[in-house]
Amino acid sequence: MAKKVTHNGSADSQSRLLSPTYARRAMANPISKREMPEGELDPRVAYQLITDELMLDGNSRLNLATFVTTWMEPEAQELLSQTFDKNMIDKDEYPQTAEIEMRCVQIMSHLWNAPEAETATGCSTIGSSEAAMLGGMALKWRWRDRMRAKGKPADKPNLVMGINVQVCWEKFCRYWEVEPRFVPMEGDRFCLNAEEALKLVDENTIGIVVIMGSTFDGRYENVKEVNDALVNLNKKTGYEVPIHVDAASGGFIAPFLQPDIEWDFRLPLVKSINSSGHKYGLVYPGVGWIVWRDKDQLPEDLIFHCNYLGGDLPNFALNFSRPGNQVIAQYYNFIRLGRNGYFQIQKTCQDVALYLSNQIAEMGPFELISDGSDIPVFAFTVRGEGTGDANFSAYDLSDKIRERGWLIPAYTFPKNREDLAVLRIVVKEGFSRDMADLLVSDLHHAIAYYKSQPTHIPKKAGHTVPGAAFHH
Repeated sequence: MAKKVTHNGSADSQSRLLSPTYARRAMANPISKREMPEGELDPRVAYQLITDELMLDGNSRLNLATFVTTWMEPEAQELLSQTFDKNMIDKDEYPQTAEIEMRCVQIMSHLWNAPEAETATGCSTIGSSEAAMLGGMALKWRWRDRMRAKGKPADKPNLVMGINVQVCWEKFCRYWEVEPRFVPMEGDRFCLNAEEALKLVDENTIGIVVIMGSTFDGRYENVKEVNDALVNLNKKTGYEVPIHVDAASGGFIAPFLQPDIEWDFRLPLVKSINSSGHKYGLVYPGVGWIVWRDKDQLPEDLIFHCNYLGGDLPNFALNFSRPGNQVIAQYYNFIRLGRNGYFQIQKTCQDVALYLSNQIAEMGPFELISDGSDIPVFAFTVRGEGTGDANFSAYDLSDKIRERGWLIPAYTFPKNREDLAVLRIVVKEGFSRDMADLLVSDLHHAIAYYKSQPTHIPKKAGHTVPGAAFHH
């Protein structure tokens, strides 16, 4: 039958305007996935194919394993879309994006009480991992310069940190040939303290990493305690060991919820701080930040001056080309929310975390490791696992709750506490009290299910779970 041609145009022009039906022939045959196909696909068909496949991913809003932001305002998303095409590294081509980046660095320098905030030294990164690498490199370079000035060998650097550090610090030590010295866990002490950290310090120590918001249980390490003890040790020994604060999460929590805690540049030995804009900085991944106390803490020979695209480009990041949109989104949050807006959001997250941890503690078979009173993150364990009190493990519960869409990681703590298997919940912007009540209800149903299965054998460690961002 001949195609009908209307007064609006030819049959060909009309067919190009028609949307393909969902079950069109092109979607009935397999599409090449691991080799580039010879022909083209209709853009709408390609979009539908990928969208359908991504439905197999978990729902990011129900992902209580991840620390990264999973909700932003529509206006922020619009800004992100508008600035995807701006290359962050082309500062000569996009000078206003570069200016906004430096404004963000200054805002954080003020937030973290840098003594020279108006002339802040720092930059954006892909995330806290890159920022940690830059902070670690500066520590190593400055230590090496000090040792050479004293006529001493500089071939055996070490870095002191808790065994609860995120894996990026292990990567730093391996990639930059630094000996990692871990403060182990003992009993109910799940992180570094001053006494144990200083036992590992010697003249080859490039610095101590102190964490504001452990990924294992959400607690703060006591930066002031380490600073004060280290001041005395440096004075007694002649060492010049500094502190780097890994504030991947706490850098955007403590200034608003716990402003009286001294953890930042108010302490003289804190020389650099990293944080994740895409965690409690409330930006979609990926953006991180590194800020130094002053310009003297960033060695000049770590800075490259490139003649690039018509201008001098001072650069001290590890990555080169990347979109500038996350930096723009960070600035949007800063001017849109202000201090009060950040306080309200972080306080709501903390309130929900405290409510949820209290509800879980009252269920019976669980024991809290932390409650969310530092960053809005808490961990809990199954009490009496494998007994009459609980014939299920943390791994069983993680699996069972996933049937309802919730992603809650289960894992064991590192060396010396590998006997302790926990579940961890991260409360972020977009996770409401109503959603917390839904989770509580589903946890009750999971407990009831295992009670109805008295012969169930608890699953043991070694099972792969979401959110495994740790080493060991």
